[in-house]
Formats: sequence, C-alpha cells, structure tokens
Amino acid sequence: MIRNTIIGLTGAIMMLGTAPVIAQESDNQVAQRTDWSVFVEEDPKECWSVSSPKETVNSRDGRVVAVRRGDIVLFVTYRPGSDVTGELSFTGGYPLASGSNVTMEIGGATFQLFTEGEWAWPGSAEEDSKIVAAMKRGAQAVLTGRSARGTVTKDTFSLLGFTAAEDEAAKRCAG
Repeated sequence: MIRNTIIGLTGAIMMLGTAPVIAQESDNQVAQRTDWSVFVEEDPKECWSVSSPKETVNSRDGRVVAVRRGDIVLFVTYRPGSDVTGELSFTGGYPLASGSNVTMEIGGATFQLFTEGEWAWPGSAEEDSKIVAAMKRGAQAVLTGRSARGTVTKDTFSLLGFTAAEDEAAKRCAG
C-alpha cells in the first residue's frame, strides 16, 4: 500500500526537483531551518519538512559506480484532514528491488522501511514516531537501499535543523 504522503508530495518533487531547489523556487515554502525546509499547502491542508542528501554513494559488486537517479528526498508529513501526523517517507530516485527494504540508520538505531516502486516508509505510525524521535536526537540519517538492477545506494542526510523544521511543520498543521 502506498502511504498518503506520496500523493501530495509527488507533484512538488516532480515540479521542482530536490529539496534545495524546492526551497529556492517554490512559493509554498514557509521556513528554512539549516538543512531542512518546511512547506505548507492549504487545500487540502498539508505540511511537511523535507531535505535532500548531503552525500550519495552508489555501488555495484562492491565498486562505486555512476548511475542516473531521480530526486532523492526525505520527508516528514502532516495532513490533519486525513489524520496523518508525522509520517516519514523517502524516495530514492530509482525503482527499488521488489520485496526489498531500505535500512535507515540514525546514531546507533537501525530501522527498516518497506518499499514500493521508488518509495519507502515505516510500517506503522508507531514506527514513524520512533524514527522522528531518533532524528531529533541524531546528527545524520543514512538510508541504504537496493535498486531493481542490483545497485546499492547509500544516501546520507544531515539532521541539522530537523527538530526546528519538524516542530514548525507540526505547529502549522495542528488542529
């Protein structure tokens, strides 16, 4: 099942590219918090914090390779009209291997994200909450996935500004 986040955020990604581009060109950005941006849509009401990776490494058979990928973005979304609160999602910019998971490491904690197409997300709202809490305590999040072609990708996201961005998004979509 594709989570609710994908529907609302795909248009923003396709229209403008990665988070820094969104942050510079979109008219719905309401805040910039270090490496994270905050966006709000009014109809239907939706708020999200978003970032793109600071580093990306692609490898095949243990060797670094050059590959073409689309947008690589990590989100946390709020949709009060759909009872979505702090939903984490990741798009890796390529079709993920069928039946694979994306591993997310934050500090000493490791989380498994389920996949469908180019998207990955936690299995429950409880897991979303655990990951968001870890992100607020951490310095970086490293997401590792495997493409349908066997390429292993490792995307490192800075968490500088995440807490402020997350708090801003939650506040703007509160009740």
